[in-house]
Amino acid sequence: MASKNNTVGITEFIITGFDDLEHPKAVGIVILMIYSLILLGSTTNICIIASDKRLHTPMYFFICNLAIVDMMYSSSASVTMLTILLVGVKTVSYKPCAAQMFLYHMGDFMEAGAIGLMAFDRLVAISNPLRYHSILTNTRILLLVLTTWVINSAVVGTLAGITEGLPYCHTVLKYTFCDYPGLVRAACVNPDDYFVFPTIAVSLAIYGNFVFVLLSYIWIICTVFKISSESRKHMFSTCFSHMIVVVCYFVPKFVANILTRVGLVLTIPERNGLHIVATLVPSLVNPVVYCCYYSLWEVENRLKCTSRYLPFTVTPNPRCVVNSMNAYVE
Repeated sequence: MASKNNTVGITEFIITGFDDLEHPKAVGIVILMIYSLILLGSTTNICIIASDKRLHTPMYFFICNLAIVDMMYSSSASVTMLTILLVGVKTVSYKPCAAQMFLYHMGDFMEAGAIGLMAFDRLVAISNPLRYHSILTNTRILLLVLTTWVINSAVVGTLAGITEGLPYCHTVLKYTFCDYPGLVRAACVNPDDYFVFPTIAVSLAIYGNFVFVLLSYIWIICTVFKISSESRKHMFSTCFSHMIVVVCYFVPKFVANILTRVGLVLTIPERNGLHIVATLVPSLVNPVVYCCYYSLWEVENRLKCTSRYLPFTVTPNPRCVVNSMNAYVE
Protein backbone atom coordinates (compact mmCIF):
# COMPACT_ATOMS: atom_id res chain seq x y z
CA MET A 1 0.00 0.00 0.00
CA ALA A 2 0.91 3.68 -0.25
CA SER A 3 1.88 4.20 3.36
CA LYS A 4 4.58 1.94 4.72
CA ASN A 5 3.64 2.69 8.33
CA ASN A 6 0.20 1.15 8.14
CA THR A 7 0.60 -1.88 5.94
CA VAL A 8 2.16 -5.30 5.91
CA GLY A 9 3.32 -5.13 2.31
CA ILE A 10 -0.05 -4.99 0.52
CA THR A 11 0.13 -2.64 -2.46
CA GLU A 12 -2.97 -3.67 -4.40
CA PHE A 13 -6.36 -5.32 -4.00
CA ILE A 14 -8.15 -8.02 -5.96
CA ILE A 15 -11.83 -7.32 -6.62
CA THR A 16 -13.79 -10.57 -6.76
CA GLY A 17 -17.40 -9.37 -6.81
CA PHE A 18 -17.92 -10.53 -10.40
CA ASP A 19 -16.28 -13.95 -10.08
CA ASP A 20 -19.64 -15.78 -10.02
CA LEU A 21 -20.85 -14.32 -13.31
CA GLU A 22 -21.21 -16.76 -16.20
CA HIS A 23 -21.10 -14.04 -18.87
CA PRO A 24 -19.02 -11.15 -17.50
CA LYS A 25 -18.50 -9.50 -20.89
CA ALA A 26 -22.24 -9.39 -21.55
CA VAL A 27 -22.77 -7.72 -18.19
CA GLY A 28 -19.90 -5.38 -18.97
CA ILE A 29 -21.49 -4.37 -22.27
CA VAL A 30 -24.78 -3.62 -20.51
CA ILE A 31 -23.00 -1.48 -17.90
CA LEU A 32 -21.05 0.26 -20.67
CA MET A 33 -24.28 1.10 -22.49
CA ILE A 34 -25.90 2.42 -19.30
CA TYR A 35 -22.81 4.46 -18.44
CA SER A 36 -22.68 5.92 -21.95
CA LEU A 37 -26.36 6.90 -21.75
CA ILE A 38 -25.75 8.56 -18.38
CA LEU A 39 -22.90 10.66 -19.78
CA LEU A 40 -24.86 11.48 -22.94
CA GLY A 41 -28.07 12.40 -21.09
CA SER A 42 -26.38 14.46 -18.38
CA THR A 43 -24.21 16.32 -20.89
CA THR A 44 -27.25 16.98 -23.08
CA ASN A 45 -29.17 18.43 -20.15
CA ILE A 46 -26.30 20.74 -19.23
CA CYS A 47 -25.86 21.91 -22.84
CA ILE A 48 -29.60 22.53 -23.33
CA ILE A 49 -29.88 24.55 -20.12
CA ALA A 50 -26.67 26.49 -20.77
CA SER A 51 -27.73 27.41 -24.31
CA ASP A 52 -31.32 28.47 -23.54
CA LYS A 53 -31.55 31.71 -21.56
CA ARG A 54 -35.16 30.97 -20.64
CA LEU A 55 -33.83 28.10 -18.54
CA HIS A 56 -31.38 30.21 -16.53
CA THR A 57 -33.50 29.87 -13.40
CA PRO A 58 -32.86 28.34 -9.96
CA MET A 59 -34.65 25.07 -10.76
CA TYR A 60 -32.58 24.42 -13.87
CA PHE A 61 -29.36 25.41 -12.11
CA PHE A 62 -30.09 22.69 -9.57
CA ILE A 63 -30.76 20.26 -12.44
CA CYS A 64 -27.29 21.08 -13.84
CA ASN A 65 -25.80 20.44 -10.43
CA LEU A 66 -27.56 17.06 -10.30
CA ALA A 67 -26.27 16.20 -13.79
CA ILE A 68 -22.67 16.88 -12.72
CA VAL A 69 -23.18 14.72 -9.62
CA ASP A 70 -24.68 11.92 -11.74
CA MET A 71 -21.63 11.83 -13.99
CA MET A 72 -19.23 11.77 -11.03
CA TYR A 73 -21.25 9.17 -9.12
CA SER A 74 -21.63 6.76 -12.04
CA SER A 75 -18.03 7.22 -13.22
CA SER A 76 -16.62 6.39 -9.79
CA ALA A 77 -17.94 2.83 -9.97
CA SER A 78 -18.33 2.22 -13.71
CA VAL A 79 -14.67 2.64 -14.65
CA THR A 80 -13.56 -0.05 -12.19
CA MET A 81 -16.39 -2.42 -13.13
CA LEU A 82 -15.74 -2.03 -16.87
CA THR A 83 -12.04 -2.66 -16.36
CA ILE A 84 -12.84 -5.92 -14.57
CA LEU A 85 -15.61 -7.13 -16.87
CA LEU A 86 -14.35 -6.10 -20.31
CA VAL A 87 -10.58 -5.92 -19.87
CA GLY A 88 -10.28 -8.73 -17.34
CA VAL A 89 -8.06 -6.83 -14.91
CA LYS A 90 -9.27 -7.51 -11.37
CA THR A 91 -6.39 -5.91 -9.46
CA VAL A 92 -6.35 -2.27 -8.42
CA SER A 93 -3.58 -0.38 -6.63
CA TYR A 94 -4.27 1.33 -3.32
CA LYS A 95 -4.16 4.96 -4.48
CA PRO A 96 -6.56 4.49 -7.43
CA CYS A 97 -8.80 2.43 -5.13
CA ALA A 98 -8.77 5.16 -2.46
CA ALA A 99 -9.48 7.85 -5.08
CA GLN A 100 -12.38 5.82 -6.48
CA MET A 101 -13.75 5.30 -2.98
CA PHE A 102 -13.64 9.06 -2.35
CA LEU A 103 -15.47 9.88 -5.60
CA TYR A 104 -18.04 7.14 -5.03
CA HIS A 105 -19.06 8.28 -1.56
CA MET A 106 -18.81 11.92 -2.59
CA GLY A 107 -21.21 11.22 -5.44
CA ASP A 108 -23.51 9.26 -3.13
CA PHE A 109 -23.71 12.03 -0.53
CA MET A 110 -23.97 14.76 -3.16
CA GLU A 111 -26.82 12.93 -4.91
CA ALA A 112 -28.83 13.17 -1.70
CA GLY A 113 -27.77 16.80 -1.25
CA ALA A 114 -28.73 17.75 -4.80
CA ILE A 115 -32.15 16.13 -4.39
CA GLY A 116 -32.61 18.03 -1.13
CA LEU A 117 -31.77 21.34 -2.82
CA MET A 118 -34.27 20.64 -5.58
CA ALA A 119 -36.94 19.88 -2.97
CA PHE A 120 -36.17 23.22 -1.33
CA ASP A 121 -36.55 24.92 -4.72
CA ARG A 122 -40.00 23.37 -5.24
CA LEU A 123 -40.99 24.24 -1.67
CA VAL A 124 -40.17 27.92 -2.16
CA ALA A 125 -41.73 28.01 -5.64
CA ILE A 126 -45.07 26.66 -4.45
CA SER A 127 -45.23 28.16 -0.96
CA ASN A 128 -43.96 31.65 -1.91
CA PRO A 129 -44.38 32.01 -5.70
CA LEU A 130 -44.39 35.82 -5.63
CA ARG A 131 -41.12 35.94 -3.69
CA TYR A 132 -39.46 33.02 -5.50
CA HIS A 133 -36.81 35.03 -7.33
CA SER A 134 -36.16 37.33 -4.39
CA ILE A 135 -35.57 34.35 -2.06
CA LEU A 136 -33.54 32.21 -4.45
CA THR A 137 -31.17 34.80 -5.84
CA ASN A 138 -28.13 33.78 -7.88
CA THR A 139 -25.84 34.45 -4.92
CA ARG A 140 -27.90 32.33 -2.54
CA ILE A 141 -28.17 29.50 -5.03
CA LEU A 142 -24.41 29.46 -5.53
CA LEU A 143 -23.81 29.53 -1.77
CA LEU A 144 -26.24 26.65 -1.21
CA VAL A 145 -24.59 24.48 -3.84
CA LEU A 146 -21.02 25.33 -2.75
CA THR A 147 -21.90 24.70 0.90
CA THR A 148 -23.25 21.27 0.00
CA TRP A 149 -20.08 20.39 -1.90
CA VAL A 150 -17.77 21.66 0.86
CA ILE A 151 -19.59 19.88 3.71
CA ASN A 152 -19.76 16.57 1.85
CA SER A 153 -16.11 16.88 0.79
CA ALA A 154 -15.14 17.29 4.45
CA VAL A 155 -17.19 14.25 5.51
CA VAL A 156 -15.91 11.99 2.74
CA GLY A 157 -12.39 13.32 3.25
CA THR A 158 -12.65 12.12 6.85
CA LEU A 159 -13.59 8.65 5.61
CA ALA A 160 -10.60 8.68 3.27
CA GLY A 161 -8.36 9.72 6.16
CA ILE A 162 -9.61 6.81 8.25
CA THR A 163 -8.84 4.26 5.52
CA GLU A 164 -5.43 5.82 4.95
CA GLY A 165 -4.38 5.02 8.50
CA LEU A 166 -5.55 1.39 8.58
CA PRO A 167 -3.19 -1.63 8.63
CA TYR A 168 -4.22 -3.84 5.73
CA CYS A 169 -3.70 -7.60 5.75
CA HIS A 170 -6.27 -8.88 3.21
CA THR A 171 -5.91 -8.41 -0.52
CA VAL A 172 -9.37 -9.59 -1.58
CA LEU A 173 -12.36 -7.23 -1.81
CA LYS A 174 -15.58 -9.23 -2.20
CA TYR A 175 -17.30 -6.30 -3.88
CA THR A 176 -17.58 -4.90 -7.41
CA PHE A 177 -15.65 -1.68 -6.80
CA CYS A 178 -13.77 0.09 -4.02
CA ASP A 179 -15.80 1.57 -1.21
CA TYR A 180 -15.36 2.31 2.49
CA PRO A 181 -16.86 -0.95 3.86
CA GLY A 182 -14.69 -3.01 1.54
CA LEU A 183 -11.47 -1.29 2.57
CA VAL A 184 -12.29 -1.47 6.28
CA ARG A 185 -13.00 -5.19 6.05
CA ALA A 186 -9.66 -5.69 4.30
CA ALA A 187 -7.82 -4.22 7.29
CA CYS A 188 -6.53 -6.04 10.38
CA VAL A 189 -9.03 -4.29 12.66
CA ASN A 190 -12.46 -4.84 14.16
CA PRO A 191 -14.67 -3.30 11.43
CA ASP A 192 -17.47 -2.45 13.86
CA ASP A 193 -15.27 0.20 15.49
CA TYR A 194 -14.88 1.97 12.16
CA PHE A 195 -18.53 2.06 11.17
CA VAL A 196 -19.72 4.44 13.88
CA PHE A 197 -18.75 7.66 12.09
CA PRO A 198 -19.97 6.47 8.64
CA THR A 199 -23.32 5.48 10.17
CA ILE A 200 -23.74 8.96 11.65
CA ALA A 201 -22.63 10.56 8.37
CA VAL A 202 -25.06 8.48 6.28
CA SER A 203 -27.90 9.18 8.71
CA LEU A 204 -27.36 12.93 8.44
CA ALA A 205 -26.34 13.28 4.80
CA ILE A 206 -28.67 10.78 3.15
CA TYR A 207 -31.58 10.09 5.47
CA GLY A 208 -31.52 13.64 6.82
CA ASN A 209 -32.14 14.82 3.27
CA PHE A 210 -34.88 12.23 2.87
CA VAL A 211 -36.68 13.56 5.96
CA PHE A 212 -36.35 17.10 4.61
CA VAL A 213 -37.74 16.04 1.21
CA LEU A 214 -40.60 14.21 2.91
CA LEU A 215 -41.51 17.19 5.09
CA SER A 216 -41.23 19.50 2.08
CA TYR A 217 -43.75 17.46 0.12
CA ILE A 218 -46.12 17.29 3.08
CA TRP A 219 -46.03 21.09 3.19
CA ILE A 220 -46.43 21.29 -0.60
CA ILE A 221 -49.45 18.97 -0.52
CA CYS A 222 -51.07 21.06 2.22
CA THR A 223 -50.44 24.19 0.15
CA VAL A 224 -51.74 22.65 -3.08
CA PHE A 225 -55.07 21.65 -1.50
CA LYS A 226 -55.74 25.30 -0.72
CA ILE A 227 -55.67 26.41 -4.37
CA SER A 228 -57.84 25.84 -7.44
CA SER A 229 -57.92 22.51 -9.24
CA GLU A 230 -56.31 23.93 -12.40
CA SER A 231 -53.37 25.37 -10.47
CA ARG A 232 -53.20 22.16 -8.47
CA LYS A 233 -52.70 20.14 -11.65
CA HIS A 234 -50.06 22.58 -12.84
CA MET A 235 -48.10 22.41 -9.58
CA PHE A 236 -48.25 18.61 -9.55
CA SER A 237 -46.65 18.52 -13.00
CA THR A 238 -43.72 20.60 -11.77
CA CYS A 239 -43.12 18.22 -8.83
CA PHE A 240 -43.77 14.89 -10.53
CA SER A 241 -40.34 14.66 -12.18
CA HIS A 242 -38.62 15.38 -8.87
CA MET A 243 -40.68 12.69 -7.12
CA ILE A 244 -39.46 10.13 -9.67
CA VAL A 245 -35.87 11.13 -8.90
CA VAL A 246 -36.51 10.84 -5.15
CA VAL A 247 -38.01 7.34 -5.45
CA CYS A 248 -35.23 6.02 -7.73
CA TYR A 249 -32.51 7.18 -5.37
CA PHE A 250 -33.93 6.45 -1.91
CA VAL A 251 -35.71 3.11 -2.47
CA PRO A 252 -32.48 1.12 -3.10
CA LYS A 253 -30.92 2.90 -0.11
CA PHE A 254 -33.72 1.81 2.17
CA VAL A 255 -33.48 -1.78 0.94
CA ALA A 256 -29.68 -1.91 1.35
CA ASN A 257 -29.33 -0.02 4.63
CA ILE A 258 -32.64 -0.40 6.48
CA LEU A 259 -34.38 -3.62 5.44
CA THR A 260 -31.16 -5.64 5.69
CA ARG A 261 -30.91 -4.58 9.34
CA VAL A 262 -34.44 -5.67 10.23
CA GLY A 263 -34.57 -9.17 8.81
CA LEU A 264 -33.94 -9.09 5.05
CA VAL A 265 -31.04 -11.42 4.25
CA LEU A 266 -29.05 -10.85 1.06
CA THR A 267 -26.15 -12.88 -0.27
CA ILE A 268 -22.96 -11.07 -1.28
CA PRO A 269 -23.83 -11.28 -5.03
CA GLU A 270 -27.30 -9.90 -4.27
CA ARG A 271 -25.79 -7.05 -2.24
CA ASN A 272 -23.36 -6.30 -5.06
CA GLY A 273 -26.19 -6.24 -7.57
CA LEU A 274 -28.22 -3.94 -5.37
CA HIS A 275 -25.29 -1.54 -5.01
CA ILE A 276 -24.81 -1.46 -8.78
CA VAL A 277 -28.51 -0.71 -9.27
CA ALA A 278 -28.40 1.98 -6.57
CA THR A 279 -25.43 3.61 -8.30
CA LEU A 280 -26.38 3.44 -11.98
CA VAL A 281 -30.19 3.49 -12.14
CA PRO A 282 -30.76 6.91 -10.47
CA SER A 283 -28.00 8.45 -12.60
CA LEU A 284 -29.65 6.99 -15.71
CA VAL A 285 -33.21 7.97 -14.80
CA ASN A 286 -32.40 11.57 -13.79
CA PRO A 287 -31.31 12.91 -17.22
CA VAL A 288 -34.11 11.00 -18.97
CA VAL A 289 -36.71 12.48 -16.63
CA TYR A 290 -35.49 16.03 -17.06
CA CYS A 291 -34.97 15.71 -20.81
CA CYS A 292 -38.61 14.63 -21.04
CA TYR A 293 -39.63 17.43 -18.68
CA TYR A 294 -37.88 20.02 -20.84
CA SER A 295 -39.40 18.56 -24.02
CA LEU A 296 -42.91 18.64 -22.53
CA TRP A 297 -42.36 22.20 -21.34
CA GLU A 298 -41.21 23.24 -24.82
CA VAL A 299 -44.23 21.64 -26.49
CA GLU A 300 -46.67 23.19 -24.03
CA ASN A 301 -44.96 26.54 -24.34
CA ARG A 302 -45.36 26.45 -28.13
CA LEU A 303 -48.99 25.37 -27.88
CA LYS A 304 -49.78 28.17 -25.45
CA CYS A 305 -48.09 30.69 -27.69
CA THR A 306 -49.96 29.42 -30.75
CA SER A 307 -53.31 29.60 -28.95
CA ARG A 308 -52.71 33.26 -28.19
CA TYR A 309 -52.37 34.37 -31.83
CA LEU A 310 -54.86 36.99 -32.87
CA PRO A 311 -57.17 35.96 -35.80
CA PHE A 312 -55.47 37.95 -38.54
CA THR A 313 -51.93 38.47 -37.28
CA VAL A 314 -48.73 36.53 -37.43
CA THR A 315 -47.23 37.92 -34.24
CA PRO A 316 -47.75 36.07 -30.95
CA ASN A 317 -48.47 37.82 -27.70
CA PRO A 318 -45.02 39.10 -26.54
CA ARG A 319 -45.75 38.00 -22.97
CA CYS A 320 -46.53 34.44 -23.98
CA VAL A 321 -43.09 32.85 -23.56
CA VAL A 322 -42.36 34.73 -20.35
CA ASN A 323 -45.69 33.85 -18.74
CA SER A 324 -45.41 30.21 -19.74
CA MET A 325 -41.93 29.88 -18.31
CA ASN A 326 -42.86 31.63 -15.07
CA ALA A 327 -45.77 29.26 -14.63
CA TYR A 328 -43.42 26.27 -14.64
CA VAL A 329 -40.76 27.82 -12.48
CA GLU A 330 -43.05 29.41 -9.97
